[in-house]
Amino acid sequence: MNARPKKDTGRQKAPMSNKKFLSIWIPVLALATALIVAVNVALVVGGGWVESQLGSGTYTFTNSEESADWDTEYYTSDFASMDEVDAAARDLVEEIAAGGIVLAKNESGALPLASASRVTMLGRAAADPVFGGAGSGSVDTRSAVTARAGLENAGFQVNDQVYAAIEAFSAENRRGHIEMDNPGASSYNIGELPVGDYEALQGSFADYSDAAIIYIGRPGGEGGDLTRDMTDWDDNAAEGQHQLELNQDERDLIELAKESFETVVVVVNASTTIEMGDVQDDPGVDAVLLAGSPGASGFDALGSILTGEVNPSGRTADVWAADFTADPTYANFGGFVYDNIEASYPVSAVEQATSNATLTSDAPFVNYAEGIYIGYRYYETAAAEGFIDYDEAVVYPFGYGLSYSDFAWEIVSTETGDVDGTISVQVEVTNTGDVAGKDVVELYYTAPYTDGGIEKSEVVLGAFDKTGLLEPGASETLTLELPIEDMASYDHLGERAYVLEAGDYVISLRTDSHTVAPGVEPITYAVAEDVVYSGDNRRSTDLAEVTNQFDDVSAQFTSEPQEGKILSMSRADFAGTFPKAPTADQLVADEAVVAGFAPWDHEAAADAFDGDKPTTGADSDLTLIDMRGLAKDDPLWAEIMDSLTVSEMTDLLLNGAYQTAGIGSIAKPQTLEPDGPAGFSSFINSSINGVAYPSQFLIAQTWDVDLGAEMGRMLGNEALHKGINGWYAPAANLHRSPFGGRNFEYYSEDPHLSGAMLTAVANGVAEKGVYTMLKHFALNEQETNRVNNGIATWATEQTIRELYLKPFEMAVKDISMDVTYIADENGTVEETTIGAGGVMSSFNRIGTTWAGGSEALMTNVLRGEWGFEGFAISDFNLYPYMNPNQGISAGTDLTLTFQPSKSFNDTSSAKAVTDIRNATQNILYTVANSNAMNGLAPGTTVDYTPPTWVYIQYAVTAVLGALVLLGAFLVWRRVRRHSGTGASV
Repeated sequence: MNARPKKDTGRQKAPMSNKKFLSIWIPVLALATALIVAVNVALVVGGGWVESQLGSGTYTFTNSEESADWDTEYYTSDFASMDEVDAAARDLVEEIAAGGIVLAKNESGALPLASASRVTMLGRAAADPVFGGAGSGSVDTRSAVTARAGLENAGFQVNDQVYAAIEAFSAENRRGHIEMDNPGASSYNIGELPVGDYEALQGSFADYSDAAIIYIGRPGGEGGDLTRDMTDWDDNAAEGQHQLELNQDERDLIELAKESFETVVVVVNASTTIEMGDVQDDPGVDAVLLAGSPGASGFDALGSILTGEVNPSGRTADVWAADFTADPTYANFGGFVYDNIEASYPVSAVEQATSNATLTSDAPFVNYAEGIYIGYRYYETAAAEGFIDYDEAVVYPFGYGLSYSDFAWEIVSTETGDVDGTISVQVEVTNTGDVAGKDVVELYYTAPYTDGGIEKSEVVLGAFDKTGLLEPGASETLTLELPIEDMASYDHLGERAYVLEAGDYVISLRTDSHTVAPGVEPITYAVAEDVVYSGDNRRSTDLAEVTNQFDDVSAQFTSEPQEGKILSMSRADFAGTFPKAPTADQLVADEAVVAGFAPWDHEAAADAFDGDKPTTGADSDLTLIDMRGLAKDDPLWAEIMDSLTVSEMTDLLLNGAYQTAGIGSIAKPQTLEPDGPAGFSSFINSSINGVAYPSQFLIAQTWDVDLGAEMGRMLGNEALHKGINGWYAPAANLHRSPFGGRNFEYYSEDPHLSGAMLTAVANGVAEKGVYTMLKHFALNEQETNRVNNGIATWATEQTIRELYLKPFEMAVKDISMDVTYIADENGTVEETTIGAGGVMSSFNRIGTTWAGGSEALMTNVLRGEWGFEGFAISDFNLYPYMNPNQGISAGTDLTLTFQPSKSFNDTSSAKAVTDIRNATQNILYTVANSNAMNGLAPGTTVDYTPPTWVYIQYAVTAVLGALVLLGAFLVWRRVRRHSGTGASV
């Protein structure tokens, strides 16, 4: 029998072949290498955003030994510590609110109340007040004085049972709020406690019956407007009911208060107007206070007004109409989209991946069909023409406010010069009452009007002033000045210039826009012949001829009905030209409008450019501090600009979110530029959030430029302690409609009041070396559709110039910053003055041209006519229609974004490099003359220390790279060992 061979149980498994081994490990090592490279590239490309989250490193500046004793503290704080600034700021907030809260009704002297009164607070806003608005203008109000604390601090005793019920209800039932640029997630419910819940607490009223104080609140927020249809937000809503009228719960609450209390006071806690006609006419409501959004300590001021410790002196900054649906802006506010445009803009893969913007193909528009007739300009003119009954149409006029005292005015002197001069009126104001108080004197002019001629309002605010605190019997003389050229109207159809038409101009002193002050006769100023401000005959404040820049926008308007055109509202025929919503033919864009929504053609712009490419990267020893105090056309500016590389400049221009980036080669420090109009705030770095100031709406109601300047000065002190250099504020858009979601950020419906307050605040903060970014330039009066490819805003050039550009014009021409600088090698200190440092362009379009990409707006008007020398920044730029190349071509220098969310299409052509250089110089000029240069002297050197995360990046990269190399070595060794072994598959 044959034996079977034994199985070799000790034989080893054949090793994996090199081919198979390499097929596994080469991809692994390649993938690891690719990931390491990709992450590092991403950190470089997206460095701007990463730095905003994790830190941007530090520049260490070292002055030379020769400059050690030079005075380089160009701006100093008035306070020793940040705690001192905060305490003073809270006191100032209270003072602003005290000066801005308007006493709108006070029947039979119902107010003031006794300080020890036992009161019942009613209304949701009693426990859930509106301190400010949402979005970039929001502020930290966690430590703010509440409405209840404001009363108790004034000595009142508050009904706790009712307050607790309101507080509990408010916590469980959120008030409507604006979700930024997300109408689907926004809500508009009033959220008032139903009257039945109050009735269950009536037993507590008797112990707190000295007064019922009802708080009516309305919010506001960036990225959305207030609704004009409450159907989905209020179970009791009637057809046509909107958010700015009292709902049924609020009306029921007022009725309950009237039945239960002898004294009923209504406090309006909102930074827009609401319909108050029924409340004003109700004999059961004794007093009304318009309190705005009072910020950190403004409710203390309200308490002081209620007790009489403070005499109210605020005046309305808007007209308060009885029926908002009858306003000429009502039909043309909101969402309108062209039917025949599919907007589309190229987006790189990197931008698409790094931007969270929601893109649409919509081409939205809005028609300012009412022209110059907004707010009081409409109501006063319509009344003068017999088109409306003023007393029925208006509840509170513009500039209206009551006092606990009485005042008498007497004109002391009047000076009227030639047409190139000024009308000056001295008014003696005497307190004829029994209580110390302040008064506001308002000067209006009435220009001659001809049917069919240049449109003119019946009255226009020309000047104003406010007294100090006058004791009973005391007097103060105020001087109001009105440059005669300011009464000129813009004639975009005929002379294409400002025109002071011949005729009689009536100057009247008024207690509000409708009421001529008793005992004060109007002044008549006669102009013998038309004065046309064109050619070399410019207005005294213009640097260049002012002539039409927006013909393409005005071209959409017509004085007679015409298909596809916007009918201009005219005083000659209010009934026949009263604005209507866009008709079907107006929803179809013509060829020019369609072409206007096309992407900007950077290649065509480069081809059309006739100029040489500037020098870049040249050798120079100059640093930015050497530029301080120099004129913008000084030859040294050309030298330092020649030294910069394109890469250095584009890194600066595309990383403009709340900063300007540092440039080591010229020792330019990184700057810090937070939001917003109600005080410093940042969603990136909450440590710089400051005291919450009142809304600009309430600040405007002070009619007090001295308080505005003091606010700016206080913010300047805060800035010095926090290392803040620029400020995204103040905001100067107008209250075209009360439904504007961002009205809390804007001062008024009136351009003169807006411009005066804006300038005062900006000049105050400039005293501490802080530059302001005046926003949003321009015609950004609604939030609806603002980022959906840019809403096309249509207005005549007269409307654009006389209303919407006017506050910006006033500010740019009147803002100044004193700049001390080292003038020579001996450390000699000299002083010069610069103008406004910054402007922020807006999301919307002027006609079909993005505002930030409009050369007519950003260069011809802003720089050419007004003489602006600072830098312009875009609004937050995540959107393809806001092309950075178009921006720098037109005059918007800095892009408010983080790289790589936006990029330049062109960085190499002569056109592009020229634009990049000009934009960079504009930024450097402002920064060089700001408080960012504190502590630096000519000859300074700089060292840069990367942030910690960069070192971690280097370390992790090195470790992972070493592991990859080790892996590669091990793979190589293994392959070498198994070469020629005949390993099987």
